[in-house]
Amino acid sequence: LDRLEAFPGYPGIEEVPYDAERTAAFLAKARGAGYDLAIQLHGDGRSSNGFVSELGARQNIGYRLDGDDRLDIGLAWDPQEHEVRRWTQLVAALGGPVDDLHLDFPTDADEWSRAAALLSAAPEGSGPLIGLHPGAKDAARRWPAERFAAIGDALVERYGARVVVTGAPGEREIAAAVRRAMREPALNLAGATDLGTFAAVIARLDLLVTNDTGASHLAAASRTRSVVLFGPTRPERWAPLDRDRHRVIDATALDGAPEDSAAALAGLPVKTVLAACEEALGAGRGGWEAVPLVSRTPRASMSGPGKETAELGVEA
Repeated sequence: LDRLEAFPGYPGIEEVPYDAERTAAFLAKARGAGYDLAIQLHGDGRSSNGFVSELGARQNIGYRLDGDDRLDIGLAWDPQEHEVRRWTQLVAALGGPVDDLHLDFPTDADEWSRAAALLSAAPEGSGPLIGLHPGAKDAARRWPAERFAAIGDALVERYGARVVVTGAPGEREIAAAVRRAMREPALNLAGATDLGTFAAVIARLDLLVTNDTGASHLAAASRTRSVVLFGPTRPERWAPLDRDRHRVIDATALDGAPEDSAAALAGLPVKTVLAACEEALGAGRGGWEAVPLVSRTPRASMSGPGKETAELGVEA
């Protein structure tokens, strides 16, 4: 990257308040820069294609809806397309290689060190290190906190799991609700990490149980096994592509699920999620077995040096 310019706002794009004078000045400066190519990476382009076309680049490319002729190269928007394949297809249209569909989120040695220091406070034991991520920006995508707590307790009881509750600073209340509802000990790291350290924490887990949110994508990037819970959003678009390493539960597809997708997720049974967790824990290298509390010892750990650290580009 040679330069980063903050988005000034544009009609129809809600993330930044629109100020006509500020946006006009930004676009005038952009046209003066003489860009060769502008790439639209903001969805179907119904609002953003106007902004991209006004940048004045010699050529532009992106996705478009039928009848939108504001781009020089407009790819047809398929609302059912998986997001990874969607954007690699755009790269392919530019002539780039798209053989590898694996997500990547680099973490550095300092972030791994901070993650290790934080996780040193996790409950003691030799069981799997399991993360619970109960938050999501949209409340409709959140499985109830008390059910996350029930999963945490069940995994401690069956596997001697060491449970870590994760979340962004704005999710402290949700994480605290999970921790209060748990009978077993757990470490609450909500709000305690920056993004890189959060990614390193996830990379050190043996399993992550999460709503459909950014934590799921970080688990996919770090190859951490996960169980991802879906309701209003669609796994066909947002679930990890590797369905061997990542278990996906679509609450709306279960027998007897309510038609309302948010209600279906809220009513997702704990036993269904627990069964997926057991499958994931048993599928790792060596696997974990549910054993009596007094003699919990895993056959092999999936964290630390044994968890494909070479793939992450760092030392454990």
